[in-house]
Amino acid sequence: MNLYPLKFDPIPKVKIWGGNRLNKTLNKEFNTTDKVGESWEISGLEGDLSLVKNGFLEGNDLEELIEVYMGELVGDKVYDQFGLEFPLLIKFIDANENLSIQVHPDNEFALEKHKAYGKTEMWYIIEAEKNSELLIGFNQPIDKNLFLDAIQNGSLPDIINKEKVEADTCYLIPAGRIHATGKGVLFAEIQQTSDITYRIYDWDRCDAEGQARELHLDLAKEALDYTFEKKYKTDFEHKINETSDLIKCPFFTTNIIEFNKPIEKDYFTLDSFVIYICLDGQCDIQIEDEESVSLTKGETVLIPASLKNLTLAPKLNTKLLEVFIQ
Repeated sequence: MNLYPLKFDPIPKVKIWGGNRLNKTLNKEFNTTDKVGESWEISGLEGDLSLVKNGFLEGNDLEELIEVYMGELVGDKVYDQFGLEFPLLIKFIDANENLSIQVHPDNEFALEKHKAYGKTEMWYIIEAEKNSELLIGFNQPIDKNLFLDAIQNGSLPDIINKEKVEADTCYLIPAGRIHATGKGVLFAEIQQTSDITYRIYDWDRCDAEGQARELHLDLAKEALDYTFEKKYKTDFEHKINETSDLIKCPFFTTNIIEFNKPIEKDYFTLDSFVIYICLDGQCDIQIEDEESVSLTKGETVLIPASLKNLTLAPKLNTKLLEVFIQ
């Protein structure tokens, strides 16, 4: 049987800073008594492998699919590079409280220390409360000694760049860049397949057992990129009923599509899977001679690399993120 657009069961992650907007805004059905901070939409991480929830492949995990379909699913180039490991992790994140100030290692550092991939990621803001902030990068020239001094005297937040955050804005966070999400922000995250985080500062809070969460300063100070940038937010312009560029980096390409009439997509020259993340609205994904698959706000779908032509047919004004590897 032919491959088709694949949906997966979301994997909820309870976090000390989580809330309930994944249910309220993105139509999840998680236990509302828990502080669910993350919904892992597509994951190839060991121990958190996504399970198909639609069609004849229902119940199969992502690694099993790659083992059977190889390049048909992920693209020959992607399969040659990553083998059975799916290279991206797709999430929705509800920061009901501040996240820790943290940094992620790059591939070289992560391979040396953990025998794993590093973590470059991007955030697309879906909702933000008034006066919500992101902390991203430094706000002045910094070196390792000045960073350690700021840790010692409690002034670390003062040397980090703060951004007033609004819906429909985007940030690329390369490995090595210091960052934190302030409270009141709901966003989509696209990242390398990695769960390595070095926590630098956690606002002096404790977990449910009254214990402070572990910090990782020795690793963080070596993984940090101390480069000062004048600008951290990604500029982009998108037009209705067109595919517009958003982020292109060595690890993924992300575009945005906002449409109210059908859009034809041709992936003939693209040797990669495609992921659609529905930020708003509802559409059908139509494949020639196949039954269409619906996609609604808060859902994510994986388009196998073997599907080269499809139509996105909106039922409402719809906004998608389109993600692939080049």
